Amino acid sequence: MVSATHYPFSAASDIVQIRNLSYEDPGVRALNNLSFNVARGSVTALVGPNGAGKSTLLRCMAALEQAFDGDISVDGIDVGEQARECHRRIGYLSDFYGLYDSLSVRQCLTYAALSQGLLKNAVSSAVEQTAQQLNLSLKLDTISKTLSRGQRQRLAIGQALIHTPALLILDEPASGLDPEARHELATLFSQLRAAGMTLIVSSHILAELDEYSTHLLVIRQGCIVENRALNSDSARAERIHVSVQWAQPVESRLVAQLIAPLGGVELVQTSAHEALFLVPPEPCARQALLSALVLGGLPVSAFEPKQENLHQSYLRIMQSANQKGDQQ
Repeated sequence: MVSATHYPFSAASDIVQIRNLSYEDPGVRALNNLSFNVARGSVTALVGPNGAGKSTLLRCMAALEQAFDGDISVDGIDVGEQARECHRRIGYLSDFYGLYDSLSVRQCLTYAALSQGLLKNAVSSAVEQTAQQLNLSLKLDTISKTLSRGQRQRLAIGQALIHTPALLILDEPASGLDPEARHELATLFSQLRAAGMTLIVSSHILAELDEYSTHLLVIRQGCIVENRALNSDSARAERIHVSVQWAQPVESRLVAQLIAPLGGVELVQTSAHEALFLVPPEPCARQALLSALVLGGLPVSAFEPKQENLHQSYLRIMQSANQKGDQQ
């Protein structure tokens, strides 16, 4: 049971604090003056288009890349000044992880434990506990190259967390996994969070992130375009999605014209048979939207408020960011 493990932390409410972080590849600024905090005990979904700087940001946080400018603190440790100490407090899984194919699961976990500085008399129990957490207890003496892809992924995660880090950083952990294996990972991450661990997960599989994430961090072209809590009272108060279905095909141009006079109402997605609106949380806003559509002669067959999921939120954020970029 993962809940039996409790992860040692310092008292600060934010486990990660980043200020004015910039990183440059030759001729390209991959990260541009980023500043944000990560709440202790949270699961942050890091999302953005390819090339946005997600992997670079994670590697800087894990003390594997040296930033051009700015400061990173992880669990009270200055990453730039105390990289080795930072490594003891962080578990990191790259999107291109590696395993020793000729070693057994037990040997892989043992090697990871010793390399992270665990005392020899604590290694055996750490290996057994980690294998249990990852449902690999029956595979401890199996050579790693014979494992399934999902089992190999869990083993790689086990190597990253065997030293009970304060922060677990995962770059595309579900890439290439089948739906069942992705569900198992989502369950594991929820259990780790319940046990007190903080996670930052970068993934393009937004439906999977939606299962366990508590916070959303969106970056585009090396800049933050959104950083907020998910499903909190304050987040719910900011926006409500309303799904509307049409009994007959409707032109999106006509829908846009009808809602134009309504303050705070935005047409997020539309097709000939349905539309998705973003409206203020007050009931009167939904009433005004429905009245405008019906009085405008549109054949409304269904009108249903819906909570914004991660996929919808990401599309809305990127659409807004792209529009602002085009205007500059």
